[in-house]
Amino acid sequence: MEKVLNIAKKSGSHVSITSKHIMSAAGVPIIGGYHGEDQSNERLLAEAAKIGYPVMIKAVRGGGGKGMRIARSDADFLEQLESARREARKSFNDDVMLVEKFVEDPRHVEVQVFGDMHGNAVYLFERDCSVQRRHQKIIEEAPGPGISPEVRRKLGEAAVRAAKAVNYVGAGTVEFIMDAQHNFYFMEMNTRLQVEHPVSEMITDTDLVEWQLRVAAGERLPLLQDDIILRGHSFEARIYAEDPNNDFLPGAGPLLHLSTPPPDLHTRIETGVREGDEVSAHYDPMIAKLVVWGEDRSAALKKLRYCLRQYNIVGLNTNIDFLLSLSGHPEFDAGNVTTSFIPQHYADLFPTPRAPAWETICQAALGLVLQERQHTREFTHTSTDPFSPFGSSSGWRSNIQFNRNMTLQLGDKNVDVVVVYNEDGSYTMQIGEEVYHVTGEVEMEGGASFLHCSVNGVKSRPKLVILDNTVHLFSTEGSSQVSVPMPKYLTGVSGSGAQGGAVAPMTGTIEKVLVKAGDKVAVGDPLMVMIAMKMEHIIRAPKSGVIKKVFFTEGSQADRHAPLVELEEEEETEEGSSQ
Repeated sequence: MEKVLNIAKKSGSHVSITSKHIMSAAGVPIIGGYHGEDQSNERLLAEAAKIGYPVMIKAVRGGGGKGMRIARSDADFLEQLESARREARKSFNDDVMLVEKFVEDPRHVEVQVFGDMHGNAVYLFERDCSVQRRHQKIIEEAPGPGISPEVRRKLGEAAVRAAKAVNYVGAGTVEFIMDAQHNFYFMEMNTRLQVEHPVSEMITDTDLVEWQLRVAAGERLPLLQDDIILRGHSFEARIYAEDPNNDFLPGAGPLLHLSTPPPDLHTRIETGVREGDEVSAHYDPMIAKLVVWGEDRSAALKKLRYCLRQYNIVGLNTNIDFLLSLSGHPEFDAGNVTTSFIPQHYADLFPTPRAPAWETICQAALGLVLQERQHTREFTHTSTDPFSPFGSSSGWRSNIQFNRNMTLQLGDKNVDVVVVYNEDGSYTMQIGEEVYHVTGEVEMEGGASFLHCSVNGVKSRPKLVILDNTVHLFSTEGSSQVSVPMPKYLTGVSGSGAQGGAVAPMTGTIEKVLVKAGDKVAVGDPLMVMIAMKMEHIIRAPKSGVIKKVFFTEGSQADRHAPLVELEEEEETEEGSSQ
């Protein structure tokens, strides 16, 4: 440990340089790059050109994807460098950078290692953490798909050499970049248990937290290398409060409804929230980790998707539907994962929005009708007048059918529905020229409501949650939200931000103001830099025009949806001046 302590006393760049030398001397493959003390823009730019683009710009003290950017040419190097530095200062209070060759379409493979005070060190196999957005992992699995036993052994042995080279004690993770030919290169070592360590526990039937305590108490490792057996396959999916359809923009808000799959020996849910809690804008937007195990990769993947369908949240945007789409992609199913997986398969993962499914509208309308009927029954039970007309919602009329008009909203589209109450208790629903025969009841199971229904003979049983004039339906295909539009007199009027200016996507601190009143901007030009939920966000102009007013200064706090600037279209300004 003396060597580790000596390294830690040096500056960030010295730590990186020293660690690279130590790894190389220990026979651990490393990737070339610049890790020097000269941090001037000119030196870093020159080193990037020497290495050859694309290059990775990374904070020396970084982690979790913070302070990490990719530059593909001289033209964007300085912009990416400055962005990485700003984020690194906010996250680590240190903006020392390293520049390394960026391996195109790599895999991110890491090895769980453990050392004790008696000179023993072992590896608990590898994890594949390739599927990422913003350089942050969203699905991890162990072991890595498609990795041969020989490569697995070489990875593990290289990671153990790395740990022994610094006399490492405790849990650690040695991270590697792996190319298409399964050549791997040392990236960094994280000296702690990581978020994804449960998948390693699942495939080795170990408790690594218990190991930490035993090793810290001076005991030997509970198992040596030959005793550690790889069993089955495990996945971990990170549940985030974010909007994948808006560039994975993190969000904050209340957890109005939260239900999860039931934990068991092969299903773990690691979380710190419960229904009624609020996801704060001041912390990382992760809500939970869903960890599953199966006899093989196929079984584990099926269990992951089954559990994701049971993870239902109302109150804010989440990535659950996206995780379902991603884990069901044929290339993911085949194990063909790289760090570019999401951009490579963007068209499949973010398809063009389809026309509204009228069957979903029928399900939502049925849910509202059945809810009203239940409320009426409750009123009847408590009323002293059993013949009160307010205690009936059967829709019965003498000699005529009862027709009811409803307006519902699916996405940004209002849909008019005519509901006919039939004498046999079924409903006929008409949307435009289409007619649907609808039957169903609400069934309770485990405290949850399920809509057991049939639409034109097609049966389904989505979970039903009705909150704040919105019907939430959770099915095997994902989730849908159908709202009852609010009258305009209740929704208020739009503010100046909605009249053409940029608005804050979430609550955060204005780190940098890039424009002033009178500036002309084009669509997409950066206006401000905001720091929120431990990340940097660049606010860009929604249209071309002239900045009329800037509402925030650097260092000030902006609430979600607050207008940041007032922006006038240039054509309007010219017309006004001519008058």
